[in-house]
Amino acid sequence: MTSDLRRQLILGAAKRCFARHGYAGTTTKSVAAAAAISEALLFKHFPSKAALYAEILTEQCEADPDFELLLGQEPSTATLVRMMAGMVRHFLSIADGPNDEEEQRLRLMASSHLDDGEFARLLYVKIDDLIGAKFVNSLESAVAAGDALQSAAAPRDLFWFAHHTVLMAALTRLPSTPCLAYGTAESLERQLSQFILRGIGLTDAAIACYLDHELSQPPARPATAESA
Repeated sequence: MTSDLRRQLILGAAKRCFARHGYAGTTTKSVAAAAAISEALLFKHFPSKAALYAEILTEQCEADPDFELLLGQEPSTATLVRMMAGMVRHFLSIADGPNDEEEQRLRLMASSHLDDGEFARLLYVKIDDLIGAKFVNSLESAVAAGDALQSAAAPRDLFWFAHHTVLMAALTRLPSTPCLAYGTAESLERQLSQFILRGIGLTDAAIACYLDHELSQPPARPATAESA
């Protein structure tokens, strides 16, 4: 069996285990047993349970047609706004929606920061590989078009500033009684989107031009990896 085929076999077994037992209830030993291989062979492909889970989330995200459509867009101000508004909508939908699986992933991401950070580090690398270049190129396009001001901060830092802002906002809404009363989800979506777009350098004129159009679009199915 080729290495790639063995890797896919392991991922298939891991998906079944995580779906049945959740992240906490799944062990690398149980995944190896489900794949009919030794745990030592599993570790040759994936160094940890966190690495397995991060890879599964990345595959699911890449397979999402809405995410694929976004990545296929040319770098532009419109693409940048779509990316940031979509990230805000996705995170808030986790906190306000009935998707327990997505909520558990968000909780796992938060707890990883308080533990050894392994899962968070892995997922940040995956997210950057998926969308980092598209963000940077779209921001450069917005600056060239006069829709954004050049920032002294590194473009990828601006992306993570935006990501962590909306991640924290979503976390405050996870408890049954929210930690903060931000108002309605609709108003928070607009406020967060405006805050983030101004923070990464977009002008008010560009925000007014592109954000209203983006927020008027029907919600897309959220890509699973952005919940990390």
